[in-house]
Amino acid sequence: MNFWFKKDKWMTSAYNTFICLIGCSMGDFGTILYFQYFTDIKSIMIIMPIAIINGIITSIILETIILLKNMPFKDALKMATGMSLISMIAMELAMNFTDIILEGSLILSLSSIIPVLIVGFIVPWPYNYWRLVKYNKKCCG
Repeated sequence: MNFWFKKDKWMTSAYNTFICLIGCSMGDFGTILYFQYFTDIKSIMIIMPIAIINGIITSIILETIILLKNMPFKDALKMATGMSLISMIAMELAMNFTDIILEGSLILSLSSIIPVLIVGFIVPWPYNYWRLVKYNKKCCG
């Protein structure tokens, strides 16, 4: 009954989700901006998969850097790559689809960044909480 009411776990999972959001958004936004300003490619079917892959890669890099404070590089990289891909993919898809809904395409603008980040945080957060409570496994952080 009280599975969903553990305040400390919500706080931990919020922090973990936020770290993932920072990492994912760096690669995702960077990719979208690159295509937006430096190419003539506008196809969502080309840009979205590249943005998702780059978002996951930058999230793993950021997580590895954070984990280096507490463990050797090899262990940090292993733990970072073992993070939940379900959470990262859900975050990436939520961010990209929100951008498409708001802008009509994968285009970043000042008016879309905040809603994209909010949705990117909210969508995977309950899953990260569930995973933390059920398996004591953090997605990130």
